[in-house]
Amino acid sequence: MVDIQNYSEKEAKEIRATYSDLLAACGEMTADEQIQLDAAYWLSYHAHEHMRRRSGEPYIFHPIAVAKIVAEEIGLDITSVICALLHDVVEDTDFSLEDINIQFGEEVAQIVDGLTKIEGMHWAKDKVMKGAANFRKLLFALAEDVRVIIIKLADRLHNMRTLTSMSVAKQERISNETLYLYTPIAHRLGLYRIKSELEDLCMKYIDAEMYYQIKNDLNAKREERNAYIAEFIKPIKASLEEQGFPPFKISGRSKHISSIANKIKNKEVAFDEIFDLFAIRIIIDVPDDNRIAEKQWCWQAFANLTTTYNYKTDRVRDWITNPRSNGYESLHVTVMGPQGQWV
Repeated sequence: MVDIQNYSEKEAKEIRATYSDLLAACGEMTADEQIQLDAAYWLSYHAHEHMRRRSGEPYIFHPIAVAKIVAEEIGLDITSVICALLHDVVEDTDFSLEDINIQFGEEVAQIVDGLTKIEGMHWAKDKVMKGAANFRKLLFALAEDVRVIIIKLADRLHNMRTLTSMSVAKQERISNETLYLYTPIAHRLGLYRIKSELEDLCMKYIDAEMYYQIKNDLNAKREERNAYIAEFIKPIKASLEEQGFPPFKISGRSKHISSIANKIKNKEVAFDEIFDLFAIRIIIDVPDDNRIAEKQWCWQAFANLTTTYNYKTDRVRDWITNPRSNGYESLHVTVMGPQGQWV
């Protein structure tokens, strides 16, 4: 790599390490993909080399972080990672869309153009809630390629993760904008983990007192909760293994802070009165993309689960027989776990 100018030796080392992390997140690439990715990195670096974020750190960390979210957390293709590295170049620097087209081709240029158009859309605070639905319609209309919207969500996610350097007024404005404009888009696209994290981050700045109270309550019982989840999972795992299930993963976690907060508000109860704080996920890897087998194994897992634990008949959600409009397919059920806890 060439020497990095305008930065301290420590910053230069951190930039190289961050880009190395991105390369690792991308996994195997062809030689041509590697060349294109390196070229996008260096173009983004040179375009932003005199820019710093509000926190004072070199701006180049932002596009690298967005690209890593696209690669590692969402799992898009290398073209999307390249576009994420370049997503602010036309908007913020002297490089033009034609420059992007010449070096990276029409597909990359079109995606970057879509991202630039979205970035140019400004919303006044009083219009965010009123115009949210129209904004989302316009967003989908502008984005001929859905990757434009997904990269924009990754951009917003990283901005929310690094919002602490902003003023309190900007933190609240950006959080409200995110809550009303972007979390519904993440939901529509089935990006539920990103949706939940965005909601939690929005709450952190909109209702900090409640956010930290719930976070502290959860942290106070972390070890107890992890032990409970392990106890809950053990008989299910044994049952699935005994019946010769295809490879599967079982993971457990607490519900998201914003989800717990909504229950506290909507049901007018205290934190200690919420019983279904645990969420368990079973993912079955059915070979050969066999749709019939997928459904059969999911229903069999459901049968094993509800044989092991009693379940609430009014809390079964069948999105396998009738998938959600965005293509989401799953079975949801609430069961009574050990010690009388809803899971």
